[in-house]
Amino acid sequence: MTGPDSTSAAPAAPAPAAPSPGFARRHWGKLTLLTLLGLPFLIVTIWAGVALNYTYSSGVRTGYVQKLSKKGWLCKTWEGELAMATAPGVSPEIFTFTIRSDSLALAMTEEMGEGRLALTYDEHRGVPTSCFGDTPYYVTGYKKVGEASEPTPLP
Repeated sequence: MTGPDSTSAAPAAPAPAAPSPGFARRHWGKLTLLTLLGLPFLIVTIWAGVALNYTYSSGVRTGYVQKLSKKGWLCKTWEGELAMATAPGVSPEIFTFTIRSDSLALAMTEEMGEGRLALTYDEHRGVPTSCFGDTPYYVTGYKKVGEASEPTPLP
């Protein structure tokens, strides 16, 4: 029988192979973990970079540096206080500041007890963590204003 109903021993066509899953489907757990941990870190890094490079205000404050210390558990920064008195006998206003430069802080500690200092500062608002300093005021320089022994005239 050689008709159309006869079965022949011809080989059958091979079944197509199933496509292999893509990279995202194979590593979905790792990609999810990377996204959950990496994305917030990237956002905070960009936020800190913008906040530390954008100056909200700049200025100079004059007074007596009464405290300067290196603080922090992990990130060490120099934190200080400047006592600004408008007139003798008046309670001074305290200006708290941060110094990020070790060399500037060490030079300022040598000048602390010798008289008034004029501190030049930049204000950076919105810095995300206290790792960059406890205050938004970052001192960039200083100069000695007068000797401690000479009287300062009132305005």
